Amino acid sequence: MSFIIHGATGAQGGPLFDLLQSKGKTVLAAVRDPAKADGKPSITVDNSSVGSLVEAYNGSDGIFFHLPQAPEPLRIEYARNFLEAITQAKPKRVVISTSGAVIDQAGSAVQVPDDSAMGMLVRGIAESQISYAIVAPRLYLENLLLPMVVGGVKQDGVLLYPIRADLTVSWSSHLDIADVAAKLLTDHGVSGIVGVGQLPGMQGAALADGFAARFNRSVQFEAQSPEDFRKLLEPMFGPAAANIAAFYQALATLDENVVAEETSAQTLLGIKPRSVEQWLDAVLADRT
Repeated sequence: MSFIIHGATGAQGGPLFDLLQSKGKTVLAAVRDPAKADGKPSITVDNSSVGSLVEAYNGSDGIFFHLPQAPEPLRIEYARNFLEAITQAKPKRVVISTSGAVIDQAGSAVQVPDDSAMGMLVRGIAESQISYAIVAPRLYLENLLLPMVVGGVKQDGVLLYPIRADLTVSWSSHLDIADVAAKLLTDHGVSGIVGVGQLPGMQGAALADGFAARFNRSVQFEAQSPEDFRKLLEPMFGPAAANIAAFYQALATLDENVVAEETSAQTLLGIKPRSVEQWLDAVLADRT
């Protein structure tokens, strides 16, 4: 019996894989090519094949899944295949991450549509009659380590990012996602949406203060236009950069982007996300 982690070689699944393994759990990386599993124990899956997923999921203790960055028609295909596979295989537990997509703020400019891949996935999980939980972060602190972002901190003492300085956000890190997802995979006591992020949320100045403390220099936050951010992202992400910029454009219309306290990891699980300084200490220590 094992836990199957999608994206185990990536930003979200990697920390979760490592955390579960450190706790003595049997963990398998769900990969299309075992040669690219970074030496981790793995199981071969193909998100385009329901049969492949069913074969991998049969008898599993739990599955962690999130939709990859891909064109929306492909994401819809993956969501449908995943839902069909868990219906057939009936794993003991399923935990998915929304990867920052907003699913609990009806009427908001950033709420995902019901007919989107994420909307279909969230609705299908809830209707599946399988034990499940949905990890729902807002913005990732790791975004601030993009070269064009952290480079400005190091060179000019400016944290430039495409949100308003006064926008309050429940920031979280991939390490926080791992903490919450590991708890939800191994303890079935909590189901439904579990919001992950700082409460109260933080504004730009608080983010800058965290970087200032870690880098021991003055740092100021400055708002960047989503369009300028898109231009910087395009060489890295190609056409997907336009979708990212559109998300930040929608954020500009909000009063805040904060998880609900009653469904937060703090309230439901007693798990508090790392501060900016704690997160920077952890991730930068791994890079030295």
